[in-house]
Amino acid sequence: MLYYEHKKGGFLMAYAFSEPLQQEHKLTLDNRGKLVVSGVEDVESFDEQAIVLVTVRGVLIVRGNGLHLQSLDLQGGCVTVDGVIDSLVYELPRQTGSLLRRLFH
Repeated sequence: MLYYEHKKGGFLMAYAFSEPLQQEHKLTLDNRGKLVVSGVEDVESFDEQAIVLVTVRGVLIVRGNGLHLQSLDLQGGCVTVDGVIDSLVYELPRQTGSLLRRLFH
């Protein structure tokens, strides 16, 4: 059993889990032509220039040319992309709350 705690709004939040919090997340890029990603939870969108993957570590944006989802196993959390891969970028999480809270938190 895993135990996790953090502070939220001045309160100590505690959680107990019977299994790991997140599955492993790994990227393997071969010669900028084949990308294997584990820890994928969802495919948000895809076309030949960009693929947006929701992973256990955040939203990953794959950009390039002639991109194709060669294999997709969301149950196992694995995606294989082929094509010319130009960039891999993680999107910053969106902050919620008022503007003042986001600026000074």
